Amino acid sequence: MKRIGLAWQILIGLVLGIAVGAIFYGNDDVAKYLQPIGDIFIRLIKMIVIPIVVSSLIVGVAGVGDIKKLGKLGGKTILYFEIITTIAIAIGLLAANIFQPGAGVDRSGLEKTDIGSYVDTAKTAGEHGFAETFVNIVPSNLFQSLMNGDMLAIIFFSVIFGLGVAAIGEKGEPVLKFFQGTAEAMFYVTNQIMKFAPFGVFALIGVTVSKFGLTSLIPLSKLVVLVYATMIFFVIVVLGLVAKIAGVNIFNIFRILKDELILAYSTSSSETVLPKLMEKMEKFGCPKAIASFVIPTGYSFNLDGSTLYQALAALFIAQMYGIDMPISSQITLLLVLMVTSKGIAGVPGVSFVVLLATLGSVGIPVEGLAFIAGIDRILDMARTAVNVVGNSLAAIIMSKWEGQFDETKAQTYINEVKQAS
Repeated sequence: MKRIGLAWQILIGLVLGIAVGAIFYGNDDVAKYLQPIGDIFIRLIKMIVIPIVVSSLIVGVAGVGDIKKLGKLGGKTILYFEIITTIAIAIGLLAANIFQPGAGVDRSGLEKTDIGSYVDTAKTAGEHGFAETFVNIVPSNLFQSLMNGDMLAIIFFSVIFGLGVAAIGEKGEPVLKFFQGTAEAMFYVTNQIMKFAPFGVFALIGVTVSKFGLTSLIPLSKLVVLVYATMIFFVIVVLGLVAKIAGVNIFNIFRILKDELILAYSTSSSETVLPKLMEKMEKFGCPKAIASFVIPTGYSFNLDGSTLYQALAALFIAQMYGIDMPISSQITLLLVLMVTSKGIAGVPGVSFVVLLATLGSVGIPVEGLAFIAGIDRILDMARTAVNVVGNSLAAIIMSKWEGQFDETKAQTYINEVKQAS
């Protein structure tokens, strides 16, 4: 009998989790028994992310060994991220203007959710401006950055260290071999942890549904449907067009990443798939230096799904309160989102925190977020999957732009994936 693939195992876990959560809706015992399982899975992933990013980046950068090349790659990467993110925000605004998801929504029939924790996080994040974010990329204490999971600071150190290893030549070979071994060992550990993924998905989605139920979706169904439809449009049309211009079929990316997309969607966590994304993009023809730099950086600067949702949600709340948003206000909203989505990247509940930091600046009541907080997990699942596709495609685009994409390797890997499925 053919073994059930990981994607199907995760889907089964997802369906069973929804069923259990729906059956035991409102039962606190569900969270008591299932939450530890989900937490263990997320912790296992977080445990391996930093060692993989550090070791892969050091090995990749040491292989390049040229600070000018890396500087050029960094500049191109940030430029690409900014263009795609701006397009995502514009599409979110356009969809909200055309379909008016908040028009006619009766606030009295909606259940409010406590957003106090997001408000506290937003106040803390608001103390750090956009300029300070770039200052904080340079770690004052590496070990503190490692403890806090400050990915941009970790990437900065890894790049500098990799250049140092390359600069000392033969003396750096033992160090390079150590990190090569570390990377290979951690990718093996990743594959073992992924076997636990269906159980983690089952637990996490079961807890979510048992807390909020499926009925909470009904009053806000127009918003949910529009968010999903807009994100599907963005991925297939916008990212599909970008991929086509680069000579890549977006559906081949879906095929390669089917396990990771289902896992990211189910857990609402990009971290759960970061190690496998780097591994698969390298197999697909991206150089290690580019894949290990672009993909982790994208989790702070290229959150396409998150920024699209933030734009759409902001106009939804404005429409729900009957607030007119002229073009000038929407342009202001676009510009503010371009800044805030980067300025506080990496904090927990980043999309809600960004919205809290943004709505007040354009005259939209921040308390409107309490009406959609209950369904945020359902929306977060979609935007996480979009972020995964966007960052994977970014690694391919940068590899092509640098003239280092291996077409033969990519075609071979696609054929292997097709045969396996």
